[in-house]
Amino acid sequence: MTAAAAHHVVIVGAGFGGLEAARNLAGAPVRITVVDRRNHHLFQPLLYQVATASLPTSEIAWPVRSLLRRYPNVTTLLGSVVGVDTNARNVLIEGEPPLAFDSLILATGARHAYFGHDEWEPYAPGLKTLEDATKIRRRVLSAFEQAEWETDEARRAELLTFVIIGAGPTGVELAGTIAELAHDTLRTDFRNFDTRSARVVLVEAGPRILAGFTEDLSAYADRALTRLGVEVKTGRAVSRCTEDGIELGGTFLPAKTILWAAGVAASPAAEWLGAPADRAGRVMVEPDLTVPGDANIFVVGDTAHVVSADGKPVPGVAPAAKQEGRYVAGVITARLKGKAAPPPFAYGNAGNLATIGKRAAIVDFGWIKLKGRIAWWTWGIAHIFFLIGLRNRLAVALNWLWIYVSGHRSARLITQGPAKGSETGPR
Repeated sequence: MTAAAAHHVVIVGAGFGGLEAARNLAGAPVRITVVDRRNHHLFQPLLYQVATASLPTSEIAWPVRSLLRRYPNVTTLLGSVVGVDTNARNVLIEGEPPLAFDSLILATGARHAYFGHDEWEPYAPGLKTLEDATKIRRRVLSAFEQAEWETDEARRAELLTFVIIGAGPTGVELAGTIAELAHDTLRTDFRNFDTRSARVVLVEAGPRILAGFTEDLSAYADRALTRLGVEVKTGRAVSRCTEDGIELGGTFLPAKTILWAAGVAASPAAEWLGAPADRAGRVMVEPDLTVPGDANIFVVGDTAHVVSADGKPVPGVAPAAKQEGRYVAGVITARLKGKAAPPPFAYGNAGNLATIGKRAAIVDFGWIKLKGRIAWWTWGIAHIFFLIGLRNRLAVALNWLWIYVSGHRSARLITQGPAKGSETGPR
């Protein structure tokens, strides 16, 4: 091995940014260690489809080891990082010895943010992991199962009220799919009540849904959700959240299933590094994605606050994380080869996409805007393209085609939870 080959790059996180960095460094004269607390890479944009019984977990997640096994200079470790010793150049891992690094790439993602009300989390789970998705699927499907037993109409109405807090893409996609689940998929499955009586409420504190899109596309999405039977409530923030419902604008709305899609906070990477951070906890990185004062530590993805050329923050989406991971790999490779550093990172906007049920979507590529069915097909093709492996692409495509034609969702399994009577309500 050459001196350069001894250079050890540690990548924390096997999400979009971490994997892209590893793949682009695989041909460089370095040793690479990828550390993640889970053994799988997750395609988060489709996580809501697992939560709403459209896709099984195996179609949007892949073992990290299998994704990196063809790169001999990459070692994969399963472990939970709890800190970084910047002076000793070590990554601290729970229950394991410190891991020394020459260059460090933090791609540790984001977590739920409840805006100072962490006590709401047990009542309103968020959606970031496979465990979150299967938990939400269990709550949603169990609500219908318990409604079949219920004889009190008021209690049944509470069971069949689904509240989604936050009207970004995740909230809109959850609301639309749950409405279709109630009004279409499950319509002939129950005998003691009409599933179409279910109430789906989407709550947004801001003046409109999908604030990241243009006003005309946002308005179209609002109308499309209303056609699906979703009640859209904007301009009102939730002031209280309990196991029995939410308080909205001074009025209590009884609901046994509450889902959180209102905000995210970065991982504690900024705390580990003692680095400056924005209000969401994202590290305020330099133009080359390094931490201020340390040129050998990089931060990418949802953990980084990156400003684009127009002065706006780079969005926390998969294409941005992949571009950042690729860029950092290029910076490290250039340094080792003694070449000039690449120019500052520049984000290439891949567009905004959101789906509303199984037949409508909105797409904003900047130079072109689409809505309706053609946008839905565009959204579907784009997501299938980013899936890993031919088998997964075919499986997801066939699943969507079946749902599109028949309305049936085959992944309606209540798993990872006790039988009826062991939980409070549908929880």
